[in-house]
Amino acid sequence: MPRTTDSDGTPVPQRLLAAATRLFAERGYDRTSVQEIVEAAGVTKGALYHYFGSKDDLLHEVYARVLRIQQERLDAVADADEPVEKRLRAAAADVVVTTIDNLDDAMIFWRSMHHLSPEKNKQVRAERRRYHERFRALIEEGQESGVFSKATPADLVVDYHFGSVHHLSTWYRPDGPLTPQQVADHLADLLLRALRP
Repeated sequence: MPRTTDSDGTPVPQRLLAAATRLFAERGYDRTSVQEIVEAAGVTKGALYHYFGSKDDLLHEVYARVLRIQQERLDAVADADEPVEKRLRAAAADVVVTTIDNLDDAMIFWRSMHHLSPEKNKQVRAERRRYHERFRALIEEGQESGVFSKATPADLVVDYHFGSVHHLSTWYRPDGPLTPQQVADHLADLLLRALRP
């Protein structure tokens, strides 16, 4: 059985994910070999296949770990005992910050999603749909209670916001003029202005 941690104490799955993320971001998924990933992680091919099964599984996990974080945080915000406007703004800003914090993962995913097997692709779409549906439910809650305008269908509002989020990896730079939180605040405020009655 493969060792579960390396000499520095980092668990092998995390080492593999970190190496894969770096290489996929630098070279692209299709131009990165399993051999290059295991060499960068300092583990054997056996360890990779023990934890992930395939390069495809690694690509899926790069995306899934970010989505899991975002889903947990959205669920906590959506379930909070706060006015709907405050909850939606917090959710809208959080997805921006967590995307910027994991920009390599987002960039890899949007560039490489078409490399996933049909089964994994379907799974990812279902995971993302669950997130978007929970986000849309906040908009609909506000529309039903009269806090938000019903002029624009909730689905379009979701597409509008997430179009901006998915586009972040093409222009945001950590050394640019805006911090992740400033970008998040601007985009969340734009969303709320669009929903104002």
